[in-house]
Amino acid sequence: MMIEIARDRTLGVPRGLLRFLVLEMLSGKPMAGAEISEEIEVQTNGRWKPSPGSIYPLMAWMLRKGFTIELPKNPEGLKRYSFTPAGQQYFEKQIRLGKDFLRKMEFLTPILIGGLQIGPNREKLSKTREPARNLLKAFMTLTHNPDKLSAADTTKMAEALRDCAEKLGKIAQKLEDEQ
Repeated sequence: MMIEIARDRTLGVPRGLLRFLVLEMLSGKPMAGAEISEEIEVQTNGRWKPSPGSIYPLMAWMLRKGFTIELPKNPEGLKRYSFTPAGQQYFEKQIRLGKDFLRKMEFLTPILIGGLQIGPNREKLSKTREPARNLLKAFMTLTHNPDKLSAADTTKMAEALRDCAEKLGKIAQKLEDEQ
């Protein structure tokens, strides 16, 4: 029996992700809904730009809950929102919940890495499975313990990730050039 996978549908964004991203962005500086939407589009390389129908109801909810305040419109006419102390507390709670969720979901890491290597060309990627799992496991361990990391550790992490990204980027660029 053959199962047909719908090719014309895109995967949805996980529930709560937009709220978390808005909270994270507002924790850095006051922003308008349009600015947040544009920043998400930049961070996702143009693959996702939340609509005003997603952003503005969320901004209104945060305002009603007392998590944000409206700032006076700027000269460009943008209405920015800023965190209140209650908003900062709510954001910190969301971070803790998110970390707990990720820790609980770590058992899926091997499946996710392996699942990316399905189909008729699976064997071509078989040598990458274990190093990818080990890299992800090490990265998760390091990021779960940020208070234990020294400045030298984070510098070494950044160098290792840059080296890895550069090497993989060259392979990816070669493939793109061949298309």
